[in-house]
Amino acid sequence: MDPGPSTSAQYSRTQEAKGRPNRLPKGANGHEAAKDAGPIEKNAAQEMPNSRSSSLAQNNIVGCRISHHWKEDNGRITHWKGIVLDQIAIKPSLYLVKYDGIDCVYGLELHRDERILFLKVLSDQVDTSHGPDPILADTIIGKAVEHLFEGEHGCKDEWRGMVLAQAPVLKAWFYITYEKDPILYMYQLLDDFKEGDLRIIPHLDEAPPPDLDLELMDGLIGKHVEYAKDDGSKRVGMVIHQVEAKPSVYFIKFEDDFHIYVYDLVKKI
Repeated sequence: MDPGPSTSAQYSRTQEAKGRPNRLPKGANGHEAAKDAGPIEKNAAQEMPNSRSSSLAQNNIVGCRISHHWKEDNGRITHWKGIVLDQIAIKPSLYLVKYDGIDCVYGLELHRDERILFLKVLSDQVDTSHGPDPILADTIIGKAVEHLFEGEHGCKDEWRGMVLAQAPVLKAWFYITYEKDPILYMYQLLDDFKEGDLRIIPHLDEAPPPDLDLELMDGLIGKHVEYAKDDGSKRVGMVIHQVEAKPSVYFIKFEDDFHIYVYDLVKKI
């Protein structure tokens, strides 16, 4: 399972996971997050999940640590561990998972994907009682930000993005997406905020909210959307979530990809 554009799970500035840079790489074609939706390139290593049944399908695994093997296209088997963050109400077979060592959130049909082997629940639900200060959390949620990462030779790379929400289950973590790479990431952002590596962009944050069609917004969840790729082919996905702090912004899960994409759909429509 190719992790795609991701850094180490702990967002360490001094130690990096093998084979991945200690910063966010550029997104395909420079697409912008939380802006007008546009065509996105498919990761060549990703395929649409297949179907299968599972004895775990009836169990509530949200909030649990899991492990499984993953069968690559070339037959290679890799081992993965992570935490199940959420089950998508509009599509209950789809789960959001935070894997150890990966910063982006994956959307997988855990009980149906034939590439997932030996799925196991490692523990009961994780402890969620120790969340951040809610007032401090509200300071960054819904804000346009500049996020500093350590780049090559110790220099800081600046990434503009938007803090979307407090992550489910792992309450000290926050969902965030970036202009250069409009997929769903999660970090312990309050640590960076306190250290000055996460800065709110005032002039963007103070922009008036758009005049939104509430009836239109309510009707987007569960809708299938289609994007044209650069080569003229089509890419099909489903709108699976609306961001409460920015109601015009939605999560999309494409059929040919296990990342979760973040777009401002209302502006595009």
